[in-house]
Amino acid sequence: MSANSYDTGRLNLPFVGISTFGKRPYQPDWSKIDAEVAVMGAPFDFGTQFRAGARFGPRAVREASTLFSFGHAGAYDHEDDCTYLGGDVRIVDIGDADIVHTDTETSHANIEAGVRAILKAGALPVVIGGDHSVNIPCIRAFDDQGPIHILQIDAHLDFVDVRHGVRHGHGNPMRRAAEKDYVTGITALGIRNVSSTTQEGYVAARAMGDDILSVRQVRKLGTEGVLARIPKGARIYVTIDIDGFCPSIAPGTGTPSHGGFLYYEVLEILQGVARNHDVVGIDLVEVAPDYDPTQSTGILAAQVLLNFLGFIFHARAQR
Repeated sequence: MSANSYDTGRLNLPFVGISTFGKRPYQPDWSKIDAEVAVMGAPFDFGTQFRAGARFGPRAVREASTLFSFGHAGAYDHEDDCTYLGGDVRIVDIGDADIVHTDTETSHANIEAGVRAILKAGALPVVIGGDHSVNIPCIRAFDDQGPIHILQIDAHLDFVDVRHGVRHGHGNPMRRAAEKDYVTGITALGIRNVSSTTQEGYVAARAMGDDILSVRQVRKLGTEGVLARIPKGARIYVTIDIDGFCPSIAPGTGTPSHGGFLYYEVLEILQGVARNHDVVGIDLVEVAPDYDPTQSTGILAAQVLLNFLGFIFHARAQR
């Protein structure tokens, strides 16, 4: 009998057991990470300017991810005619970075320490937020990893410099990233309508290497046109704000903005990025489950992450 048979061991249905990401093993000792992917929660939302609640995002995404927990069998995709995330891709969940209430800098430092531990272990870091400010410590952790290019999926540019003394809120992460000498540029997709960033911020963003495309501009270019704008050979860090998607499919977020992406628009871009580039880090942020009684936002987040990981490791195996 095949080692991949469902007839051996526990059936382990989605609603059975403890909700680690994808029902993968839990590794609480950050000095003993031994896997290709390590998932960490960053349940921090003190950087939020409007509706709080993204601190519960990691739990919601983990819970939703059990729906897609295929165990040792992997997930067969008939369109691509391949099995994604089989037993050859080891994923561990290292739990959450510790959050100290009202203390942004200590909380961010704890998130950074987790990402550094993952990178030290040679694993791909996947961080589930939390508000978008958690990207700031994630990017800090890459200071000894060589040059990276950031792909941002988002409704908002997040390029505020300082506002009322705040430098590390959820409107600041792309500005803080662009200041790093190892961040070679940013491709921002989905930026639309009224943004938290002023016109001066857009001017500064473009001057600092930010290529900004709205949802309508992305649709006009098409997937291949968008992929062509990402520098060839760049090592890519992907940050996905769930409000980049249309609130008709992702209402559970603090700052929803109509006119966003639909599922396949983002998925096809991510598949192309995985095929063309070395993806070195991922965060997915701003899932605030209390605003979505249907739980579809968490399901969308989990589905995007698991599919993207499948694309990344399938592409690596083909190289």
